[in-house]
Amino acid sequence: NVVTMAQDDIVAKLNTALSSGTYDGLPDIALIEDYRIQGYLAAYPDEFADLSSIVSASDFAAYKTGVNQIDGKIYGVPFDSGVAALFYRKDIIEQAGYKEKDMQDLTWEKYIEIGKTVKEKCDVDWLTLDPSDLGQLRMMMQSAGAWYTDADGNVNIKDNKALASAIKVYKDLMDAGFVKQVSDWDQFVGAFNNGDVATVFTGCWIAPSIRNAQDQSGKWAVASFPKMSGVKDSVNASSIGGAGWYVLRNVGHEKAAVDFLGKTFGSDAELMYKLGDEISLIPTLNAASDYSKKDEYFGGQDVVADLIDWTAKVPTVNYGQNTYAIEDIMTEALQEILNGADINDTLSSYHDTIEAAVAQ
Repeated sequence: NVVTMAQDDIVAKLNTALSSGTYDGLPDIALIEDYRIQGYLAAYPDEFADLSSIVSASDFAAYKTGVNQIDGKIYGVPFDSGVAALFYRKDIIEQAGYKEKDMQDLTWEKYIEIGKTVKEKCDVDWLTLDPSDLGQLRMMMQSAGAWYTDADGNVNIKDNKALASAIKVYKDLMDAGFVKQVSDWDQFVGAFNNGDVATVFTGCWIAPSIRNAQDQSGKWAVASFPKMSGVKDSVNASSIGGAGWYVLRNVGHEKAAVDFLGKTFGSDAELMYKLGDEISLIPTLNAASDYSKKDEYFGGQDVVADLIDWTAKVPTVNYGQNTYAIEDIMTEALQEILNGADINDTLSSYHDTIEAAVAQ
């Protein structure tokens, strides 16, 4: 019996049930977002089954198993890749004098330079930004193997070079005169479906939404995620989103649930191919890394193969237990910086506030 629920509803149901020890209505297997799982494993260490007997870290893209292990034990089966990419309108960049080769392995400086030219010559905005959504900062930080917390889970704000550099890029984007500001999902999707912006940089899961504009078929292409040139560890690969499968061991069917995961999401490459065809899944199972599919909407580009290649290059980070709690406060810090505050001074002043908030 499979029950589909919104992520927020899953979170609420798990929090209520696990904190009370009441398992009625809980599934044996739950799909939990990578950003949240460390909090669950720390808060409820006896509620999740050890899956080390059915999977090993080497079976999956490296960055996906950096979040589901504690003390050498694996508690989750990685599922979808949230690998980030730069989706762009080929016809618009060509009108501005650029070619597909000019969009490969960009730095953010080059991305901004091209965007200014596109805005000047084509009068089309370059991208959307929503200052209340810090997903762009997450992607930029992970491209450098960094996060709001360090490898040990300690708050890492004031001396975080990758975070400071990401905010600098974000402000440069906002100041460049080519941003279409949005405030919700519908505005975000509408901007590229309506041809109001020429690029989208986010997770691979956005591809089906881009394809909704059938009149733009053949006009899009996909390139790797830009890197931060001022941060030596930054690479042209990152991620946003993604989840893994976890067995709730006290619901009552632990052995059967573990066996099911081992035979399906933990090892079955053919299942990954099928899900790729049916729901545009980009697999993280290494046995399915040969999945390939040319996409006519994207001009015949083998987008799947490219996304799988970039998935293997995403730096591993420890997302810690408090990503969203930290971002609730970091949103305020970003607004201050966009309004003119110094980046390093602002991060220093917010560091203690965030430490105190997550310690509660």
